[in-house]
Amino acid sequence: MVTAIVIPIICLYFYWLAKKDMEKSLQKWQELKNVPEEAVIYGEIMQVSGYKQRFSYYRFVYVLELSIQMDQRNWKVKKIIPIEKGFHPPEITKGENVVVYGNWKEEVFHISRIEKRA
Repeated sequence: MVTAIVIPIICLYFYWLAKKDMEKSLQKWQELKNVPEEAVIYGEIMQVSGYKQRFSYYRFVYVLELSIQMDQRNWKVKKIIPIEKGFHPPEITKGENVVVYGNWKEEVFHISRIEKRA
């Protein structure tokens, strides 16, 4: 009798925990799109690399890393893009002049948006 009551309650509790965890994960994944534009870096792209990375469960992100030369300094910048249905990575090539907007987190500049200059 006790087993018939306790086991379903335990199952429902763990289902509720898993659902709550997945909702938090989804929210964090969607917040990756919202990077505050607090600073600007501009210059010529010296190196471009991009790769797909697992964020959680079945959610992935595309990490675009750029090395930008501004005056005599090289800056490492990173754009993290949640991979959604119909996703296409940004087409950026070495040697282009760009302006990137974003903010600093620790030692890396996180990009909100990229504008190409003529």
